[in-house]
Amino acid sequence: MAQDLTAVLALADGTLFWGRGVGATGRAVGEVCFNTAQTGYQEIMTDPSYAGQIIGFTFPHIGNVGANPEDIETMTPAARGCVISADITEPSNWRTAQPFDAWLKSHNLVGLCGVDTRRLTRRIRDGGAPSGVIAHAPDGRFDTAALIAEAAAWPGLEGMDLAKDVTCRQTYSWNETRWQLGRGFGRQEAPRFHVVAIDYGAKRNILRCLASCAASPTRAAA
Repeated sequence: MAQDLTAVLALADGTLFWGRGVGATGRAVGEVCFNTAQTGYQEIMTDPSYAGQIIGFTFPHIGNVGANPEDIETMTPAARGCVISADITEPSNWRTAQPFDAWLKSHNLVGLCGVDTRRLTRRIRDGGAPSGVIAHAPDGRFDTAALIAEAAAWPGLEGMDLAKDVTCRQTYSWNETRWQLGRGFGRQEAPRFHVVAIDYGAKRNILRCLASCAASPTRAAA
């Protein structure tokens, strides 16, 4: 095995996608899906609707805007890992607080780069979203049979109660409005409506949009 192959994605059917590890070391199991967005990878990784999933990004340049503490949909990332085509791009954006690779490590998220994401996307499109294990080890040593077995044994998302993992734990008020260039996030100080949002994994931007419409939403535990 080539020395730079430090990560692998093992699917339940025995398919292996080899590449270079990014983000945290370790492994994660989940449903493998793909996302075609050209921007917003940090928002995607923290989107509660991706709970329990490993995301394959089809856009080749992931990392060019870096990461920051504002562009998140939840405090704790919902996705379990990511697969990208090229090495993480060096950030070149004035809002960057840290590189995407460092952000992945800070949240213990395993990543894999150097993969033919077109092949992976076709596999998902034609056969459905498979279960898989993404693993990253600096020494490049893996028990692939064990990884495939772990992927095959994973029960899948169907019937899984993910709401309890992504819901909030207590009721609190929200008044942050949408981000604006030169101003950042605003505050709704004079709401005309009061909205109660039952949170089963609501994205922050939904609440920002509500607050921007002269409403004062309250997130409530489910």
